[in-house]
Amino acid sequence: MIEFWTNPMSRGQIAHWMLEELGQPYTTNWLSWGPEGNKSPAYLAVNPMGKVPAIRLDGKVVTEAAGICLYLADAFPQAGLKPTGAALADYYRWTFFAAGPVEQAVTAKAMGWQVPEGRDGMAGFGSFDATVNALDQFLSGRSYVCGDTFTAADVYVGSTVDWGLMFKSLPTRPSFEAYAARLRERKAYKSAKAINATKTAEMQG
Repeated sequence: MIEFWTNPMSRGQIAHWMLEELGQPYTTNWLSWGPEGNKSPAYLAVNPMGKVPAIRLDGKVVTEAAGICLYLADAFPQAGLKPTGAALADYYRWTFFAAGPVEQAVTAKAMGWQVPEGRDGMAGFGSFDATVNALDQFLSGRSYVCGDTFTAADVYVGSTVDWGLMFKSLPTRPSFEAYAARLRERKAYKSAKAINATKTAEMQG
């Protein structure tokens, strides 16, 4: 049994989608924000950062949404969410590109942080435009990260694109729109979204 900690208005939705894709039993610990929830001693014992999501499986805790997605694909190979052979190159490359450069670029832009001219080599994302253009170029002309096959990489990269379009932290590009539209049709995506929407309404009273 997988134990899962999350808040419905968080990156925990990424891991929740992955759990729904697995089709394996899991229990959900819904956390509020603050000292009674994600900053409680009980949860800080799970993740000292006090951030969600987190999972525990076979006594081991895994945090970070990208890590959770890839770990669960390994732990449950019967779900068919990890590719083999040459496809592993794109699987790892673009999952970590989304978790690293894209995350950094979007956060920097939202915070109004500017990389000084000529110092882009010191920033992992280089520049916002370079990062977005690289992702756009990669997704153009393909259905999923690993070509025609949906994998755990699409849960993470897809969530990055989906949220980016929703919150306008990424620009609208045909490749992004087409990719997000495909993912939004998945049964597991829809079920995870429905669960989180219901829980959000409950928690907001």
